[in-house]
Amino acid sequence: MKKISLFLITVIMISSSALIGCTTVVRVPPPPVRIEVRPAPPYAGTVWIGGHWQHKHRQWIWMPGHWKRRPGPGAAWAPGHWRETPRGWKWVPGHWRR
Repeated sequence: MKKISLFLITVIMISSSALIGCTTVVRVPPPPVRIEVRPAPPYAGTVWIGGHWQHKHRQWIWMPGHWKRRPGPGAAWAPGHWRETPRGWKWVPGHWRR
């Protein structure tokens, strides 16, 4: 029983690690970015993260922008974007940079 449990745990870990780095490629280009009205920041030290299109269940869904706390002084938000590749459109996630 112990060997079976160990085997199953190993299989789950290997299959889970295979999904790391997987990206979705979409054949249909995203719609134009929406113009958003930014509400007032909820408190000092926040940065506006603009909205973006997400592709789910074969349709484009707008994910609205939001305020996010800056992780530290000098940190700047590099926004995510859709990049056209030979296979289709690929989402490049936003990230903090210093």
